[in-house]
Amino acid sequence: MRTIRLLLLTLLILAIPAASFAQFGVSIVIAPPALPIYVQPMAPADRYLWTPGYWAYGDDGYFWVPGTWVMAPEVGLLWTPGYWGWSGDAYSWNGGYWGTSIGFYGGVNYGFGYGGEGYQGGYWRNGGFYYNRSVNNVNITNIHNVYNKTVINNTTYNHVSYNGGNGGTHARPNAREQNVARERHTPATAAQSEHQQSAGKNHELLASVNHGRPTIAATSKPGEFSGHGVVAARQAGGRYKAPESKAAASKAPATRTNENRAAANKPAATRANENRAAENKAVATRTNENKVAANKAAATRANENKVAANKTATTRASENRAAENKAVATRASENRAAENKAVATRASENRAAKQSSARPTPRPATTAHTQPAPHPQPAPRPTTTAHTQPAPRPQTAPRPEPRPESAPRPEKKAPGKSQPSH
Repeated sequence: MRTIRLLLLTLLILAIPAASFAQFGVSIVIAPPALPIYVQPMAPADRYLWTPGYWAYGDDGYFWVPGTWVMAPEVGLLWTPGYWGWSGDAYSWNGGYWGTSIGFYGGVNYGFGYGGEGYQGGYWRNGGFYYNRSVNNVNITNIHNVYNKTVINNTTYNHVSYNGGNGGTHARPNAREQNVARERHTPATAAQSEHQQSAGKNHELLASVNHGRPTIAATSKPGEFSGHGVVAARQAGGRYKAPESKAAASKAPATRTNENRAAANKPAATRANENRAAENKAVATRTNENKVAANKAAATRANENKVAANKTATTRASENRAAENKAVATRASENRAAENKAVATRASENRAAKQSSARPTPRPATTAHTQPAPHPQPAPRPTTTAHTQPAPRPQTAPRPEPRPESAPRPEKKAPGKSQPSH
């Protein structure tokens, strides 16, 4: 992921030269003044191309950047002017650029070959630039690559300096201009950037001071605001309307406006560095935000897991208690049922035993010819005689012998009875 971000950052940096002057982000709710009317100064030398003047925006409002002749950075490159465009709620500046073809510049008629679409002021051939004398002020003594071709302007020339919005042009890029927009572009040269910075520091070029009619409307070379090559505006391109207040003129927040104004006055290299720093800062910010989000998500998941674990433990404990209570109740019910069944069984057995013992034993059945059993006869008594002797009584046990010191007692005999002989 880091490699991809670095690659995207590299591509962005490479694309900055083409886009640095494409739009520097100033958003203004007040439309820029009309383009002033002026004549073009003479071209200083061969291979200088005309870059039209335009209204830029600074700390003190709109100021005029004079048109000037600029040496092309490479053979074969042409200049596409910048323009103000309405973006739905404010006006934004779209900077110009160098390219092999002329792109879309808002349909603004800057004059001198820039009639709102394309460029009729000249062309490159065999390493040299050929100037159309009908729209360019060139000295044929010094510049020999010239031609003369009448330019037919199909756009109403009303000096309007912006596209869209109230009173602006209604042009839209055609298919060719859309293709040009996708081509590789070269940003404004250092001389052009310094030319704009110098104009921003010149109090006389403020629209609030010159009311749309600058005293320096064009110069023969970038940054030369004095001398014989300076041309003043003949008149304003339209009625100047001063903004009610500085706050009303700028819709963007104060911080962003100041940054955009500073960016508009800085060379392309400085803006490239700021873009790199902003991109690095944005990457670092996103990384920190991702870390915070990841930590927050991890903490949330941990809390959710804890809650889920506690809930699961509570649920299991409740289920276990319910199961135990149910098992105890079931066993109690089964024991009571078993006891009741045993009691009922014993009661039934006792009743059956009592009923069985209460019944009489049945007598055997007799027939009519059965004789009764004879009664037993008593045993005959033995006959006795007169001389029969009575049975002798049993002899009593002998008494113990007396001690020697005492005389034995005489033995008493029962009268009438004799001791049986042995």
